[in-house]
Amino acid sequence: MGRPTLAVWKFASCDGCQLTLLDCEDELLTLTGEIEVSHFLEASSAVGEGPYDVSLVEGSISTPADLDRIRHVRAVSRKLVTIGACATAGGIQALRDFADVEEFASVVYARPEYITALATSTPIAAHVPVDFELRGCPIDRGQLLEVLAAHLAGRRPDVPVHSVCFECKIRGNVCVMVARGTPCLGPITQAGCGAICPAYGRGCYGCFGPAPAWSEGRPNTRGLLPWLDMTDDEADRVLSTFNVAAFREEAPPGASGGSARGKRP
Repeated sequence: MGRPTLAVWKFASCDGCQLTLLDCEDELLTLTGEIEVSHFLEASSAVGEGPYDVSLVEGSISTPADLDRIRHVRAVSRKLVTIGACATAGGIQALRDFADVEEFASVVYARPEYITALATSTPIAAHVPVDFELRGCPIDRGQLLEVLAAHLAGRRPDVPVHSVCFECKIRGNVCVMVARGTPCLGPITQAGCGAICPAYGRGCYGCFGPAPAWSEGRPNTRGLLPWLDMTDDEADRVLSTFNVAAFREEAPPGASGGSARGKRP
């Protein structure tokens, strides 16, 4: 019996999550001894035939052609793992979901009539069944290796679902929001980055997307907003980054109720 086969696919994205796999360096040598990389155009033009045991999918669905291609990827993949904010939440390009995509195209392109795009940028799970989602912008190298190792061992990946605040406590960070009044999305953001930004004195900006609350399975984004000391426009901007669609689903524009100064519970 041969080695399990791996395919890596790109949709609307910046390639950063695919590069995370290449950045595994020494671990990649061990990995390729256990898994046959059959399809990975970022690394090689050689393409092995499917079906593939595991497919890693980066990027969101943003064109009609993407819809057809992701159905093909699902059909030739025994397991499909989405990697990164684009694939799991629509990415920063999901800002189009709250605007007029035709207006965007008219400003960006000299001949917008040649551009074919969907009105929305949506995650892979909105179109086909997904076996596992790996968050981040970009994803964490250690978590990616854990997902692949879990597949080889026939178990579910051990990836945290708690908030960045847990990682701050583990690192011994002083809370930037409590001690310095710095706006921080750590309480509502899923762990995975190691609390890099708070460790260097700045607030978390939510690159791993919303963390599930223990009681409801979703973050209390509305509850956090009054503690950020921001106007509606400022709060909307903070939530409008890599996981804009996911965060705005929890707290749509204007949810902070105006300037939060003096309105904390």
